[in-house]
Amino acid sequence: MNPSELQFSPGAFLAPVVDWLNANLHPVFAAITVVIEAVLGAIEAGLLFLPPFAVIVIVAALAFFCVNWRVALLSAFCLGFCLVVGFWTASMQTIALVAVAVLISVAVAFPLGVLCSRHKMLEMFVRPVLDVMQTVPPWVYLIPAVMIFSLGRVPAIIATIVYGIPPMLRLTTLAFNQIRHEFRELGSAIGAPPRAILFKIELPLATRTLLVGLNQCILLSLAMVVLAGLVGAGGLGAEVTRGLTRMEMGLGLRAGLAIVAVAILLDRLSRGLLDRGPMPSAP
Repeated sequence: MNPSELQFSPGAFLAPVVDWLNANLHPVFAAITVVIEAVLGAIEAGLLFLPPFAVIVIVAALAFFCVNWRVALLSAFCLGFCLVVGFWTASMQTIALVAVAVLISVAVAFPLGVLCSRHKMLEMFVRPVLDVMQTVPPWVYLIPAVMIFSLGRVPAIIATIVYGIPPMLRLTTLAFNQIRHEFRELGSAIGAPPRAILFKIELPLATRTLLVGLNQCILLSLAMVVLAGLVGAGGLGAEVTRGLTRMEMGLGLRAGLAIVAVAILLDRLSRGLLDRGPMPSAP
């Protein structure tokens, strides 16, 4: 038998599927593109509406009142650095892209995590899928996304969502698995409906672990900004790509440091909200 006959090519099976989807569900994908672009545009417009110094002051003030003065100073420094190096607009575009990706990731991961904590068979099925999502190189699933949605921010957001869902979903499942059954039984004993038990008993007890998952989701989403730049999503990733293609070390270094500044900003803000005060946790 010829060894080539034993080779298995998933693309031979997936390519016709992608072609069929592209031919028959194009209006659906076009609508998804319009919605995502509209949300991204609205967030970017909101971030760029005020002058940079006004945005820096507002973010620092919110960080001061919500976290502490150290995080407020660090937030002002990070945003000020993005302004000084000349990447204010690109930084706001990156923050908008990460915000949309994180919102979609949480919207998908949170209910699935709750269901996985309720149904162990579903958790056993979802776990290997999450492993694949985290280990397969993003270019693999980015190729069909680009084939369907073309180049731009939408396939970049899809790649970012794929990387952002697993940590949030895993930690959501863990958070609800750690809650002792006595708390749920207490809610049932007083006649609380399942929705009230979820939102008034379980969710407060799981808040700390959920915020850890949100922090990891934000950081992993931000790690995809360079990939987003490679497929035409703009932002700081596009500046890194431009520095690479032009072999301009200064441009690439400035854009890379701006990405670090945005990462520190989002990390400290999310961690500050996590550590700002005692939260209920399951004993």
